[in-house]
Amino acid sequence: MKTILVPVDFSRATDAVVAQAVDLAEAVSARVVLLHIILPPVMVAEYGALMGRIDEIRVAGEKAAGVMLERLQKTCERRGLTVDTRQFTGSVVALIAEQAKTLGADFIVIGSHGHTALYDLFVGSTTHGVLRRAPCPVLVVPPAKRTPVRKARKKK
Repeated sequence: MKTILVPVDFSRATDAVVAQAVDLAEAVSARVVLLHIILPPVMVAEYGALMGRIDEIRVAGEKAAGVMLERLQKTCERRGLTVDTRQFTGSVVALIAEQAKTLGADFIVIGSHGHTALYDLFVGSTTHGVLRRAPCPVLVVPPAKRTPVRKARKKK
């Protein structure tokens, strides 16, 4: 059976990414592996008061992510698919590439947030990193088109 790895970050793009992965999984008779990676907390001296609560914060984040992964898993299973979930803490791009290799993934389906090149220059692009390191084909789901916000007209 083929395997489709679907990294999710629970952003607005997640539902569209999962929908594309489900459609692909149905088309090629594949199982879906939903993957969520939590970034490790950054230690900053100015936040010393929170240092003692880092473990509590990490555990709460992992628990919340687990609940959201379970919701996505049930959504996929309703379509008759075999679905697994995985959750890790660490470097996002490295772990996605590692899991793709470990699982023998046939495809990675990942979302793009549509940030500008300047944003990607300073912050980095997970999707770009995955494209460079992936051991298999990567399907990039573009960000949803945003409808322009219209200003209310003043009544005269």
